[in-house]
Amino acid sequence: MTVTWADFRRARRRSRQAWALLAAAALVLAGGLGWFFTSGQFAAMEPSAAGPSEAPVLAKGWMKAVQSVHPVPPGTAAAALDTLPVKGRAASGNYDRAAFGQAWLDVDRNGCDTRNDILRRDLADAQFTEASRCRVAAGTFQEPYTGALIAFRRGAESSKAVQIDHVVALGDAWQKGAQQLTAQQREHLANDPLNLIAVDGQANQDKSASDAATWLPPNKAIRCHYVARQISVKAAYRLWVTPAEKDVMKRILGSCPQQQTIVPRSP
Repeated sequence: MTVTWADFRRARRRSRQAWALLAAAALVLAGGLGWFFTSGQFAAMEPSAAGPSEAPVLAKGWMKAVQSVHPVPPGTAAAALDTLPVKGRAASGNYDRAAFGQAWLDVDRNGCDTRNDILRRDLADAQFTEASRCRVAAGTFQEPYTGALIAFRRGAESSKAVQIDHVVALGDAWQKGAQQLTAQQREHLANDPLNLIAVDGQANQDKSASDAATWLPPNKAIRCHYVARQISVKAAYRLWVTPAEKDVMKRILGSCPQQQTIVPRSP
């Protein structure tokens, strides 16, 4: 069979068309994958926004500051971090939650227990159970650790969705100086609004008794505030940090060198 110049040109043209079709298909596929990971199914697995960059401490008019061992030092969190002692962990085998007093005492004497105080402070539209000015029944808030919008509903099972986190975990505090505090000082540490934030229940379980070296909030926008708040609590209650913990805190604060300590003040 004789192949003419015209046959060769037609074949080359068909080849170019085939390659063009393949290139177009690749672009469509790439665009589809991009949508899938950024706007589609995978994106739905991530919060739609970074989330809050800070969390409240006191609420004006009804919430009072709890007396700590020392006032929180004003100034940058980095400067306060450099004042904290650096040591290894003390033994944890003798840790007992009861050493910090009964859970959710009314330490500030405002007539409501600490858990309901924190829920009322942190939920944007808190509702109360019938005939109560303390027991929070429902509300919603932009949760700080994950950035997700979460609804709270009081109930035997549903209440677990929102938990009150000790920013400096009591187990961590016990290994870093709290054993030397008085019983009353430990009660104050466990019920101080400075050390308490309403958070996603699963995030709180994931954190457990971790320090900053082993757990940080998934919402990166709040990490500067979170680390500054831990430093503020540790300065206020004469607690120390481990070398690894201090290294992580310094790294986080390196991205926000003007981050201030968190000083309890009514808004």
